[in-house]
Amino acid sequence: MERSLDPELAEIISTTEAAGIPPWHALSVDAARGLEGRVFAPEVEPTEHLRSVRDLAFEGPDGEVPVRIYRPEREDPAPTIVYFHGGGWTLGTLDSIDTVCRRLASAADSVVISVDYRLAPEHPFPAPLNDAVAAIEWADRHASTVGGDPDRLAVAGTSAGGNLAAATCLHAREFDGPTIDAQVLLYPITGRVRSTRSYERNADGPLLTRADMTWFFEQYCRDPVDSYNPFVSPLDASDLSKLPPAVVVTAGFDPLRDDGKQYADRLDAAAVPVTYLDYPTMVHGFLSLAQNVETAADAFDEVVQAFDSAIEIE
Repeated sequence: MERSLDPELAEIISTTEAAGIPPWHALSVDAARGLEGRVFAPEVEPTEHLRSVRDLAFEGPDGEVPVRIYRPEREDPAPTIVYFHGGGWTLGTLDSIDTVCRRLASAADSVVISVDYRLAPEHPFPAPLNDAVAAIEWADRHASTVGGDPDRLAVAGTSAGGNLAAATCLHAREFDGPTIDAQVLLYPITGRVRSTRSYERNADGPLLTRADMTWFFEQYCRDPVDSYNPFVSPLDASDLSKLPPAVVVTAGFDPLRDDGKQYADRLDAAAVPVTYLDYPTMVHGFLSLAQNVETAADAFDEVVQAFDSAIEIE
């Protein structure tokens, strides 16, 4: 059966491709960051009704780590979600994920703490992970000061941010870190660039290619051996038991689709409660298009419903 993109999504992709935007791997790091800032993080009028959005910073392992805190309107302590943006550990800012975080804070009625972790190649592995771990520890100690409930603490992230979310859960288990009550992994990177079916079928995208992923790993890893570290490739962890309940989201036209599916299967086999949501007509990053694509908006609501269930599992 021939696969087809969602029609609304296909129109957006057609417009993007017509603009002649080069793939990430064809650019320098500085040029890629500049392109993302101009094209993928435009200034938009906030549409979500929240009590407050504040930029703060906390002292991390090697200096200040900026965060943006989205607080819902509720009076009682809200579930707290520490969120890591995507961008292959190389791109991404608080602004590039702002729309998603606003929507998530409103729809999930939760405090969202978006983390501006250090980026490769200036700060390769383990620097981004160290900042992510520090953010979880900070949220565990200080969630109540921003309206959050430290007893309902979750991690979430898109793509490389999903990788960091999964890795922080492994780190917390291995090193007696804070109790993380749920993990929401949105089209996550969970393994090295491999010969999976989704990498082969979606090698040329759209929006994310196999060559892009190879380039991102080259930026993040100090040495190829780093890619075998379970904190870089969680699929290489020998044991995935005793991890937080998970929500794993994948897209049919994403090279990373099988990364997410395999990780969800491994979690399930390890008796970790997991909700796996696959969207066959979507592409990598599709939840960022929820304002323009009906299927993405519906998927966003389904992710929130799954999160609500996961955070309440004892």
